[in-house]
Amino acid sequence: MLDHTLARIDEAVSGEALERLFQLIRIPSISADPAYAQECQKAAEYCAAQLAEIGFEASVRPTTGHPMVVGHYKAAGADKPHILFYGHYDVQPVDPVELWEHPPFEPRVAGEDGKKRILGRGSSDDKGQFMTFFEAARALMAEEGGLPVNITVLLEGEEESASPSLVPFLNANAEELKADVAFVCDTSMWDAETPAISTRLRGLVYEELFIEGPSHDLHSGHYGSAARNPIHVLAKVLADLRDEDGRIQIPGFYEGVPELTAEEKAAWESLGFSEKAFLGEAGLSIPAGEKGYSTLEQIWSRPTAEVNGIIGGYTGEGGKTVIPSKASAKISFRLVGEQDPEKIREAFHAFVKARIPGDCTVTFKSHGGERAITQPGDSAFVKKSLKALSDEWGKEAKLIGMGGSIPIVALFRRILGMDTVLVGFALDDDRIHSPNEKYNLKSFHGGARSWARILTALGE
Repeated sequence: MLDHTLARIDEAVSGEALERLFQLIRIPSISADPAYAQECQKAAEYCAAQLAEIGFEASVRPTTGHPMVVGHYKAAGADKPHILFYGHYDVQPVDPVELWEHPPFEPRVAGEDGKKRILGRGSSDDKGQFMTFFEAARALMAEEGGLPVNITVLLEGEEESASPSLVPFLNANAEELKADVAFVCDTSMWDAETPAISTRLRGLVYEELFIEGPSHDLHSGHYGSAARNPIHVLAKVLADLRDEDGRIQIPGFYEGVPELTAEEKAAWESLGFSEKAFLGEAGLSIPAGEKGYSTLEQIWSRPTAEVNGIIGGYTGEGGKTVIPSKASAKISFRLVGEQDPEKIREAFHAFVKARIPGDCTVTFKSHGGERAITQPGDSAFVKKSLKALSDEWGKEAKLIGMGGSIPIVALFRRILGMDTVLVGFALDDDRIHSPNEKYNLKSFHGGARSWARILTALGE
């Protein structure tokens, strides 16, 4: 019967399945911008309708922010595993919109056979990803009359804006959402031909700092050199974050950061990672991170301090010679090992305050923070998933790390008491969070087939 399910997916993937994804991508569900609140509601309702159409008991749940989508399916037979599948329907803002080669919310397929790409915001992160699961469930229901395991689906609408409603929702609905294991489809393959399960994620601390100097913008001719310029102060703070070797200079920052074991290093070296290819996809060629560590170590096992945005002064067309009264920056820290997010936050605040001159003030706006997490790579759920992935792609599935952060994984462990299997079909060149985001049609197709195999294997 699995063959029939896979054949149904093959028939649907470039037709009705693709159109269902396109309908979702057309909804500009940008969670960070309040102007798109109704669009987020619309996306949630669309997802709930899709789940109901497949055969789930589905509902849109209000929160203090954007709604959650919850779906439940009860499999026939006793002692079936219960899995929780998580995804998010919200997307990143599209700025700078002028760099998009095609309108971001008008999805299309481009490219030649074998290299076709689904284009549009959310195509990879995360609409295309979780729709692979939906399409697998749809095909299994059609061909077998039911699903092989008990499934709860949780779709969030604020993942791209620090998930302010998530913890209260998990706490309030913990008994309903608990399962044997969680599956998250917001991760990547090892390469375009090799599937993977991610077992380690970096943690995250996100901060904004605001430096104020003069009471108002000043004429740079009248006040130049005599008045303190908040942009100069900000630039000095940011420059001090790292030394010439890329090491972060915040006191105590590396507390809890482990070194890799010899076995871990050997396993990573055996993956055949190409530093040249990795950087080349981003138009770069020179490694810029912490000296003494390989690129793979830098993105999987070392912490970071990155400046994500700087604001200050006049930024419009032409010139306006002012000394601004304010300057600000957005900064994120990726954490590893046992680094404590709150200690990192406090140390960063102290680091900045020590560099603020007497005639300036600094304030902070703190966003989400979460510890790094490592998942077991030898559970029955992981082993069955690895085999299913290997069978589908014809190559041995890899256990890999991730440079990014998925806070929900730590929350599932802390609040719901369960581990997570991270299975995704994105690629490093998908340009998530950037203009011209894409998702390979092969990822969409192979992802749906993979989930059909994984669900079938879990139910055996």
